[in-house]
Amino acid sequence: MENVSFSLGRALWTFFLAMLGSTSSQPLGGESVCTARPLARYRITFTGKWSQTAFPKQYPLFRPPAQWSSLLGAAHSSDYSMWRKDEYVSNGLRDFAERGEAWALMKEIEAAGQKLQSVHAVFSAPAVPSGTGQTSTELEVHPRHSLVSFVVRIVPSPDWFVGIDSLDLCEGGRWKEQVVLDLYPHDAGTDSGFTFSSPNFATIPQDTVTEITSSSPSHPANSFYYPRLKSLPPIAKVTLVRLRQSPRAFVPPSLDLASRGNEIVDSLSAPETPLDCEVSLWSSWGLCGGPCGKLGAKSRTRYIRVQPANNGTPCPELEEKTECAPDNCV
Repeated sequence: MENVSFSLGRALWTFFLAMLGSTSSQPLGGESVCTARPLARYRITFTGKWSQTAFPKQYPLFRPPAQWSSLLGAAHSSDYSMWRKDEYVSNGLRDFAERGEAWALMKEIEAAGQKLQSVHAVFSAPAVPSGTGQTSTELEVHPRHSLVSFVVRIVPSPDWFVGIDSLDLCEGGRWKEQVVLDLYPHDAGTDSGFTFSSPNFATIPQDTVTEITSSSPSHPANSFYYPRLKSLPPIAKVTLVRLRQSPRAFVPPSLDLASRGNEIVDSLSAPETPLDCEVSLWSSWGLCGGPCGKLGAKSRTRYIRVQPANNGTPCPELEEKTECAPDNCV
């Protein structure tokens, strides 16, 4: 199974969060400051909905099976961006999206916290070892750092991920009580593979982040290509719920991306995405055989490339015959 784990010691992690949270400066972007209470705590729950029923095409069953990397996120101001649609990803996010390596991305977040004073805290949640499952953690936001961003890598994949970009948990003078968002696959623009198990094939020059849809990339080999669908079903969901607790010191979550603090969820309610049968082109016609003075017959064949699923269009005939004049009659 692909290893997407990454861990730091609690002492280093606590020091890192304390350093990021020590700033009291105003955001550099000049945006209006949230006037809600000084601090708010949330539980963030990531739910994978990547089932074989909802996404039957090329669904990874082994080496490795469908799964999710650890979740890595930050609470920040508008001066920091972890990722953004239609923009180029950083080297750190490229490493995370392609290989699940978090160190470079962590260093970039640390640099933003030191230089721009734009990051208040970092949070992480354990990986999910299957396509459907849950993982969660807690995070803290501050009026000057009320935006939340995170990424989770789709495993296996070339450079595909899900996440949110700069979700504002502050609304006027109050913190939002709950936010629920559907998540859809995105391409980091650094690897040109079409399928979950594509070999490494760097995109040169690098492309920007794009959302993967049922028709884009418009190529039959694409693992998410479902031309009958207007849109893909959500592949994951994230829920943020504000916590009501007595005031006490915030204990940062241990950055242990290898642990398994998650659970499998029931996938019976997953939508059934129809997958149509796909067949190859016809072979060449075979030799015409038969007795002399009479019509003979020749045939051609084709084979099944993709088996239908979930009431998709069934496969057509795989052999076709036609009359002909015998080439070598007997």
